[in-house]
Amino acid sequence: MYVTPNTADDDLRELAQRVVEAVQHHQYTLVTAESCTGGWIAKILTDLSGSSAWFDGGVVSYSNAAKTSLLGVRRETLERYGAVSEETVLEMVAGVMDRFGASVAVAVTGIAGPTGGTPQKPVGTVWIGWKRRDSEARARLFHFAGDREAVRRQTVAEALIGVREMLTN
Repeated sequence: MYVTPNTADDDLRELAQRVVEAVQHHQYTLVTAESCTGGWIAKILTDLSGSSAWFDGGVVSYSNAAKTSLLGVRRETLERYGAVSEETVLEMVAGVMDRFGASVAVAVTGIAGPTGGTPQKPVGTVWIGWKRRDSEARARLFHFAGDREAVRRQTVAEALIGVREMLTN
């Protein structure tokens, strides 16, 4: 699927269904840690009937204090690299997996705008991290175009695509 700022709700639902099929195939459980998406990934997944069988839960952590207390992100990481960084998203994804004991986790942190961007990290800068219980966490940097809604929509889509790829490759 090609992700655009206008990725449709139907496409997101289809992606979520594909993720669910992969999670269920492995008999895994899934958790989310979300900052810039405000729980949208968890919402699209739990819109599907029967989600309590494979979705353990999610954490929405906008503030640094929440990232630290709820996900175990180290203060030193936030001070040195910032909330929108590879280091932070890797700690978020590991932290949510550990707290829930799930098999698979996805985490997102970014700047959805319209405010908050800097020359080094402009609006649309998003880090997504994925982790399977039996492997190392990985993260990828994205630079999405569009307004707040578009940045968040693209983040949800890429997060779901990454989960599915991790489980089918």
